[in-house]
Amino acid sequence: MSATVIASARRLVVKVGSSLVTDEGRGLDHARLALWSAQIAGLTALGKEIVLVSSGAIAEGIKRLGWNKRPRALNELQAAAAVGQMGLIEAYERSFRSHGLHTAQVLLTHADLADRERYLNARSTLRTLLGLKVVPIINENDTVTTEEIKVGDNDTLGALVANLIEADALIILTDQAGLYTADPRKHPDAEFVHEAEAGAPQLEVMAGGAGSSVGTGGMLTKILAAKRAARSGAHTVIVSGREPDVLARLATGESLGTRLVARQAPLAARRQWLADHLQVSGRLLLDEGAARALSSQGKSLLPIGVIEVRGDFRRGAVVACVEPGGRDIARGLVNYSADEARRIARKPSTEIEQALGYVDEPELIHRDNLVLL
Repeated sequence: MSATVIASARRLVVKVGSSLVTDEGRGLDHARLALWSAQIAGLTALGKEIVLVSSGAIAEGIKRLGWNKRPRALNELQAAAAVGQMGLIEAYERSFRSHGLHTAQVLLTHADLADRERYLNARSTLRTLLGLKVVPIINENDTVTTEEIKVGDNDTLGALVANLIEADALIILTDQAGLYTADPRKHPDAEFVHEAEAGAPQLEVMAGGAGSSVGTGGMLTKILAAKRAARSGAHTVIVSGREPDVLARLATGESLGTRLVARQAPLAARRQWLADHLQVSGRLLLDEGAARALSSQGKSLLPIGVIEVRGDFRRGAVVACVEPGGRDIARGLVNYSADEARRIARKPSTEIEQALGYVDEPELIHRDNLVLL
């Protein structure tokens, strides 16, 4: 991806990390928020549509509540998020208004994206806002989120939003220059990665994922976010937010940060929705033949290829398909409940009616309702 791809991108998701919007965690840095607002206003003046994913609510809430340190209890974190979100949006609204732009607050949880109807409603709302030249400011709804419905981090949220609105690019602004082949603080000979393919396995190793003992802070979540954004064809740039006028310079085609290219063709909307499920209702453990049929041959999943059924789910739920090595290889909408799936597992489709007393579909998951990961 040449740097001009970002320059030509029309629809962008910009994610700003906590270190770039807070005063070292002590509440919001209003001067920096004003800088981001000015830069985004400059992009909108060029005809670009911008969605902003911003951290900072909890830090601002802690300051407003007069607490000396970040609490550990979930209810206190949720209270801080509720208080701080008011300050975050108030500050952005004031800054963007000075540039003649309206803003909109959009709070999301994974549950909003996991439910098909809510997913489509969220997409419609965001597209409408962009059409009205409003800047949506998105954060996870920490006030109500629980472990079961949380997205987890704003890098992932940025990627999910990029997929949701079919953005051309995701820009992740951080306090690091980009990705290195190893942690430069520990390995002085580490090389800077200017460009790579999003989803390439070696990137996760560089960032401290599986197979590596090297960690570079939160870089792994950014690498995984780029991999997810690439599913809808969005390119990703991981770049330092400390660079002067970084967004304006990217918009002019300047080469900054690490560019992660989306090589694969965008997934169809329904399959993209399936792929975006961070949590699933259950897991189907497959034998080698079934795993190969799904991953290499584009086949449906038949009951005979399922070794074990894990979890409790209803018909129509999103479940993961797991290959013998333990890796999730696909997600799909299951045609039978967990109890029914257990009763027909390892059986040929011709025996479904005998096992259940009826037959709905011969496949446990039809290939039209399945997406490879």
